[in-house]
Amino acid sequence: MSDRRIRAATDDDWPQIWPFFAAIVAEGETYAYPDDLTSGQARDLWMERPPGLTVVLEDDRRVLGTAKMGPNRPARGDHVGTASFMVDPAAAGRGVGRALATYVVDWHREQGYAGIQFNAVVETNEAAVHLWQALGFEIVGTVPGAFRSARHGRVGLHVMYLPLG
Repeated sequence: MSDRRIRAATDDDWPQIWPFFAAIVAEGETYAYPDDLTSGQARDLWMERPPGLTVVLEDDRRVLGTAKMGPNRPARGDHVGTASFMVDPAAAGRGVGRALATYVVDWHREQGYAGIQFNAVVETNEAAVHLWQALGFEIVGTVPGAFRSARHGRVGLHVMYLPLG
């Protein structure tokens, strides 16, 4: 029987997050993080502090994915949230991304955010673009050639937005 749940991430989760975090960054298709991040540097980038939050989706104590969320900008921009997601490639196609995305939207709504803005969704990441659009996000603009995809060369970065009001 499965024991799938989403909960706040702790430092004890990092040893399970780091291998797929490193693999996803090394693939060069979705995140503009440096390829030479150490585990400690990556942990510092990923593990949010309040008012933000990092969560994991685990199944039988195995971390299958993670998301971080919080204000997109400080001060006068903190009423709009943002988030980032990583799913262990071994768990692809199991609804992990959708479950985390739904959690993130609900969390932002409960926290009183006016909307959620994704600053840099790689246009060739079709699964993510489709998921966000299915959840009501709109592409409000695309910066042409702003991401150097390992597979496709220079591709656009979408700015996507979901109003929560």
